[in-house]
Amino acid sequence: MSTPLAAAAAGLGTGLSLIVAIGAQNAYVLRQGVRREHVGPIVAICAASDAVLIAAGIGGLGAVVRSMPTAVTVIAWIGAVFLVTYGLLAARRAWKQNDHLDSGGNAEQSPRTAILTCLALTWLNPHVYLDTVLLLGTVGNSYGAAHWYFAAGAVTGSVIWFSGLGFGAGRLGGLLARPRAWRVLDGIIAVTMITLGVAMVTRA
Repeated sequence: MSTPLAAAAAGLGTGLSLIVAIGAQNAYVLRQGVRREHVGPIVAICAASDAVLIAAGIGGLGAVVRSMPTAVTVIAWIGAVFLVTYGLLAARRAWKQNDHLDSGGNAEQSPRTAILTCLALTWLNPHVYLDTVLLLGTVGNSYGAAHWYFAAGAVTGSVIWFSGLGFGAGRLGGLLARPRAWRVLDGIIAVTMITLGVAMVTRA
């Protein structure tokens, strides 16, 4: 039987391995972190959402997700449309010649817009349910009585990652002071979002 410490360490490692890879949510947190816009609420939403999903997976929701492939497919299509749309907007920003800080497309987002965008990027991503709920739930429950320690480790990994990404990105502000650098960042975000959106549809 696994000890609580071993289960928590496994949860931390497994959780980080799933969320560190670049994705739509991470790209958005990075962009907002660099702009230093509403970073606290966005980091809190990402970490809290992961905590809810991890707890749901450990609590048995993974079996429900596994039994509802149609629902996952519908979410995939909705998420794909959202991601491609967001990616096209980022591509438009990258294409525009005017200064990043002066262009209307780059004006500071309102807290409401930032929060809704973050929620959509989190909860409309079907991989959230397949990875965080199904995979982490399955792995976590393999630790028997220590499964909630596994969950605590995974949640801790999420908090560490999103806090580091969001608040640490602000240090890149000097590097991205030039409009050209912002165009490169928005170009990377555009490619990431559109690629993920198309991949969702092809796998749906």
